[in-house]
Amino acid sequence: MVIYIKYLALFLIATIPIIIMTSIIYFLDKEKEPKKLLILLFGSGILACILSSLTITKLGNLFPILSTETSYLNNIELIFSVFVGTALIEELSKWIMTYFISYNNKYFDELYDMVVYSAFVALGFAYIENLFYVFNTGIITGLYRGILAVPCHACTGIFMGYYLGISKLHSLLNDKKNMLKYVLLSIIYPILIHGIYDYCLLTNNALFLVIFQAFVIIMYNYSLKKVRRLLKVNKKLKINKKRHN
Repeated sequence: MVIYIKYLALFLIATIPIIIMTSIIYFLDKEKEPKKLLILLFGSGILACILSSLTITKLGNLFPILSTETSYLNNIELIFSVFVGTALIEELSKWIMTYFISYNNKYFDELYDMVVYSAFVALGFAYIENLFYVFNTGIITGLYRGILAVPCHACTGIFMGYYLGISKLHSLLNDKKNMLKYVLLSIIYPILIHGIYDYCLLTNNALFLVIFQAFVIIMYNYSLKKVRRLLKVNKKLKINKKRHN
């Protein structure tokens, strides 16, 4: 009985932060997206996590630095490991799922919709990752991840969705140059955020731990600003879509 209670506690600790974050993102959307689409996106985030883990493992066989314990790496090696071996692969896998499922989806008719889509992919990714870490390392890890890692995934999703939404707006205006610019930013910013987050956390330097705390606060604030900004101009995409139909 005790073991079942323990597993239930671990499951809840891994799950509740995901429920909270998806609920916030969902309820901010005035015109709700189809639940089947959101379930598909969340599930694609889980698939992205599995595929990125397999990819990182395969790359670790080709580049041993990617499979080396980070505590044994020097600063240059650690930068390569976190930005290429983790941030690039994980964020690119989330971006691919988000883009190909939702960018040209018929339900994507408001700017904020893409934030919802990308956040659900990111949080699906975070959920399977959360379950793995929490069940393998315990409750304390789950609490830290609920405060830091899960919101970080949500933030990268928000940045991804924000810039994909802006790129869609430019595509509707036949502005191919800016469309491409914002598509690139939709993957560059999440990679940078994820890489800086991991590097500060793994560098084992007191100064970087202070930088990490400041970075997390700034990242959360900017993510909220981008959400507010999209919510204010949410009708623009719908208006322009009507004009181009």
